[in-house]
Amino acid sequence: MEASHTAQRAVAVAGATGLVGRSLVARLCADPSVAVVHALVRRDPGLAHPKLRVHTVDFAALPALPALDEVYLALGTTIKIAGSRERFRAVDFDANLAVARAAQAAGARRAGLVSALGAQARSSVFYSRVKGELEEALAALGFDALVIAQPSMLRGDRDALGQPERTGERWAARADRLLGPLIPRQLRAIDAADVAAALAREVPRAQGRVVLTSAAMQGAQR
Repeated sequence: MEASHTAQRAVAVAGATGLVGRSLVARLCADPSVAVVHALVRRDPGLAHPKLRVHTVDFAALPALPALDEVYLALGTTIKIAGSRERFRAVDFDANLAVARAAQAAGARRAGLVSALGAQARSSVFYSRVKGELEEALAALGFDALVIAQPSMLRGDRDALGQPERTGERWAARADRLLGPLIPRQLRAIDAADVAAALAREVPRAQGRVVLTSAAMQGAQR
């Protein structure tokens, strides 16, 4: 069912300093049906909007969250940036799951997740396995709606966000420029804003578990 255009939805975004999270915050703040956006961050994102409430938190020891209708989980890193598999899992699995549980305790019945292409709980690839395990753990929480975005490599200006460049994303962008239409849509790099737009559109109206493929999200912001 479509959300009312009366400002009534209270939403939270975890990871508002990232490519997708920052775009989600902007899009949700601009949505007339959203009354308040709670950004859960480790550091000040430098954002300002009348609807925005910024909460600097320790994701390993979350406080009780304000009343919510929806939660968007956009926390993520890489093993290289995190420094170890354990630290990677602490962000991509533990922190996202902790936010989901806290949001559910605060009343949220709908959730959106930024996962990844190839996520599979039984994958032999550690990165994909952690992403898949998170998807399964969130499904077990019993949200009325769980929308899972599985993008390929993301496009976006990480320099502007003060984030280190990710090698895979750099190579994916080069491949797109060189090979263009020869690359299947499912494997092409995707704008982070498209992922954010797809989640913001689907979470308020979805029922049950919905997976958004990278190909389906291409061009969603337009």
